Amino acid sequence: MAPAVFVKTSLFEQAVRRDHLVVLTGLISVCGAAWLYIFAGAGMEMGTTPSGSPTVNSTRDWTPAYLGLMFAMWWVMMIAMMLPGAAPMVLFFATINRKSGEQGRGHVPTYIFAAGYLVAWGGFSLGAVFLQWGLDSVTLLSPMMQTSSIYLGGALLIGGGLYQLTPLKHACLRNCRSPFNMIAHSWREGAFGAFRMGIEQGLFCLGCCWVLMALLFYGGVMNLWWITGLAIYVLIEKLAPAGHALGRYTGALLIVWGGWVIAGAIAAN
Repeated sequence: MAPAVFVKTSLFEQAVRRDHLVVLTGLISVCGAAWLYIFAGAGMEMGTTPSGSPTVNSTRDWTPAYLGLMFAMWWVMMIAMMLPGAAPMVLFFATINRKSGEQGRGHVPTYIFAAGYLVAWGGFSLGAVFLQWGLDSVTLLSPMMQTSSIYLGGALLIGGGLYQLTPLKHACLRNCRSPFNMIAHSWREGAFGAFRMGIEQGLFCLGCCWVLMALLFYGGVMNLWWITGLAIYVLIEKLAPAGHALGRYTGALLIVWGGWVIAGAIAAN
């Protein structure tokens, strides 16, 4: 019996490795395409200032086509920034899903679970577009989609810092960092169950990072350095052993930074 069990275990491990290779290839391809889209300008027209430095020409004409373009830009940006941090959870799902298939409970393609993440992030992207539209309509955004109000910028930093210290933030981060919570508390069978789990896990990702994503309006939605920096931070916070502590330190730093920005604006007036 022992050799048969060993062979069966070996075959299962080979199947899991094959699943992981397929899933990783898909995740890297999607994430790579998203980053290429961002570095290509995220659908915005690039121009130059009179001095020759690059800028972005915002049409300020919120037609349905432009709304769709902005939604695509935000959605792709969310995928590029958030998908690397979600990769371990997607791979974990693939492993458990393979085990379920081996036990005769049915096998669900992993992309259905991953699609739930994309839907959740798409909902946030839609909200971000309407927020951008509102800020643009009251002329609070620069052509680089950066807030032109120092006070609003400071408030965004302070708000982001305060949220980093809340129990909700750390509850969401704990769920993102521990795939066993998904198995213990929210596992569902079938394709619809996998899709629903993906949406739930995508919402936990948003619970961790939605205020940080709002800081794009401070650094500039089209600022590649700011986008890249936030993406790296989100990845470290989710995967590093000291991610929870890092979130608290970052929260304190953002509060001090925002206070300094507002105090500087008051002193200048």
